[in-house]
Amino acid sequence: MAGYKRLFNRVTLWTWRRSRWISRNDASAAFGEAAFSSCRPKARQDVEVDIYERLPVPFGLVRFGVAPDHPEVKNVINTFTQTAKHARCSFYGNVNIGKDVSIQELQQAYHAVILSYGAEGNRSMGIPGEDLAGVYSAKDFVGWYNGLPSCRELSPDLSCETAVVLGQGNVALDVARILLSPADILKKTDITQPALEALMESQVRRVLIVGRRGPMQVACTIKELREMVNLPGTRPEMLPADFDGVREAVQDLPRPRKRLTELMLKVALQLPAEKEQERGNVTSRSWGLRFFRSPVQVLPSPDGTRTAGIRLAVNKLEGSGEAARAVLTNEVEDVTCGLVISSIGYKSLLIDPSVPFDSHRAIVPNQMGRVQQAAGLYCSGWLKTGPTGVIATTMNNSFDTARSLMEDMDSGKLDVSAAKSGAQNIRYLLEKREVKPVTFSDWEKIDSVETRRGESTGKPREKLLTVEEMLQVAWT
Repeated sequence: MAGYKRLFNRVTLWTWRRSRWISRNDASAAFGEAAFSSCRPKARQDVEVDIYERLPVPFGLVRFGVAPDHPEVKNVINTFTQTAKHARCSFYGNVNIGKDVSIQELQQAYHAVILSYGAEGNRSMGIPGEDLAGVYSAKDFVGWYNGLPSCRELSPDLSCETAVVLGQGNVALDVARILLSPADILKKTDITQPALEALMESQVRRVLIVGRRGPMQVACTIKELREMVNLPGTRPEMLPADFDGVREAVQDLPRPRKRLTELMLKVALQLPAEKEQERGNVTSRSWGLRFFRSPVQVLPSPDGTRTAGIRLAVNKLEGSGEAARAVLTNEVEDVTCGLVISSIGYKSLLIDPSVPFDSHRAIVPNQMGRVQQAAGLYCSGWLKTGPTGVIATTMNNSFDTARSLMEDMDSGKLDVSAAKSGAQNIRYLLEKREVKPVTFSDWEKIDSVETRRGESTGKPREKLLTVEEMLQVAWT
């Protein structure tokens, strides 16, 4: 799920009691991997881990954020499952931290709490028209086709010919690829059935992926771009003028950036081979990267009710390399489209007033995962760093937080001498508040049902789409 990154309003919190950590995983931007990677109970024989998750199902964005045609990325679930089934690890789903139980109550019950609930909020474009029908956040769009319960009713209108995706990270390319993928490919994935049916009826034939800077600052990885280039039934549509001067500069780039830029140059500037010309002549779908463009207004339809296009400011760059800055010019261009998907980033939200929070940077202030001015409180994942990096980045980030916590145990900075009640007290509070947690064995019932449903249609799984359905299966 390169680049995600997260997503929803669940939370991943982790805590230690003398022998106990606790974690609540926000399936929405807590990725799941940040939480699971933080606990790894094998690291300490005197530590137990409790994972708290708002949804009845674990794994966060690995389940709800990874593109359905990237099943290999989801194999990390096997490792997470081993962690969750460890004798010193317990999972409590269907528990909303900040609502069903407070951070202060967790701190009273455990020696340490790790917050790992990611970035469930959308970054606003801040332009006129972004509230029109036909404008969606990439987070919600991805949640819709991946079966996130809160996005089940999204029902995006796909009756237009052209879609514009704002942003050029891996999530943006995921969205473009799903919009243009042949049905035969999607039918073999775990994409939800309602999304599959909607995409099969989609009229979208052209997707423009817009970025405010240039080819040498594009945020996607070469793997994602190569998938777009090789997507069956589509042809690339680039503007050679966007690459002026790039060929001369490419030799000085670091190797990963150089390879990515060379691929874009090949697609944009080289004449296609005869076979590729034939392919281009018969394909009805196209995609293109558009550089040096910033959205300034979503243009309304004549009746003012929905999206009819988007106005883009043409930018120039000041500086060079990764530090180059996009500066607006007086030039604008209008693009006719009926669908705008904003993939300009996510932001973490404050879930409990007792937690220190930097609202400007949308992170919990921390030093190597240690929450500032809050002894025994830690954070990992996007809540710690902001929304950046891929799954491996998030896992390493979480290992660093776990390392900080263990260093504090060993140095005595974290006092673990007094006994703590851990999950026993939290379960008592939840029972008193009529909240029934979902255990990992309960989740395995959901997993079994989804897998069987998928097998009947040739898919790896068919996800349950509502919390009510999940709970009914879990507790049957």
